[in-house]
Amino acid sequence: MGNRNYGHPCFGKDAASKIGRIHLPVAKACNIKCNYCDRNISCMNENHPGACLEVLTPEQALERYKRYASSDSRLKIVGISGPGDPLFNPETFKTFELIKSYDKGAIFCISTNGLLLEDRIEDLLKSNVRFVTVTVNAVNFEVAKEIYEFALYDEVLYFGEDAAKLLVEKQQKGIEKACKAGLVVKVNTVLIPDINQDHIEEIAKTVKALGVSVMNIMPLRPYAKFSHLKRPSCDAVNNIRKRCESIIDQISHCNQCRSDAIGMLMI
Repeated sequence: MGNRNYGHPCFGKDAASKIGRIHLPVAKACNIKCNYCDRNISCMNENHPGACLEVLTPEQALERYKRYASSDSRLKIVGISGPGDPLFNPETFKTFELIKSYDKGAIFCISTNGLLLEDRIEDLLKSNVRFVTVTVNAVNFEVAKEIYEFALYDEVLYFGEDAAKLLVEKQQKGIEKACKAGLVVKVNTVLIPDINQDHIEEIAKTVKALGVSVMNIMPLRPYAKFSHLKRPSCDAVNNIRKRCESIIDQISHCNQCRSDAIGMLMI
């Protein structure tokens, strides 16, 4: 099974050296707590998902887009990936509207934890979002409860097993609905030693059955509550990718970018 060219640098290697992306960090708040997550703001030296130098307003995001898009015609993809969850922040949709009014050729994407995906599909379609990445680290709540501390949904805070059950169910419903609506969906899965390493093939089978196009298995970056865990080796990640590649297309060129990354993924 080989990678197809989806026209997005994060969804296929063929596009990574031809099409650039700009991540606009307008989504400050998050509705879940992942035990490996560190949403580090105001740091230039950290390089991991969730990190950014500052959170922008939608108006500032538009100005940043204008500045970079006018100087690099390869910059086609406008993504919102944090530092919190894009679907939990109204600034995400305001930013898309502003940029859409300025540049009708811009291509939009989001990277989400998926808790609100089922509820916001129509809003994504209205905003002309074409690509969605959902981070799925478990499809079984027994595994998920080891990864997530809490989830906030409909103004109710869930903890432990209740949070895990809610997130797993909402992610799968959201992914299926997004795929049926015609969005191109990628799943990111963080390989977490001793927690989900033996569960990832089940994730691959489940999301493939839901309609997902491509999967990106990433090594854990040990932060926050999981800072004591060891980062998986390249061999460990490659072995799991090989086991899953007969199930669903695999990504191997991910840089685990910051939420304010700009430019080409590969030169």
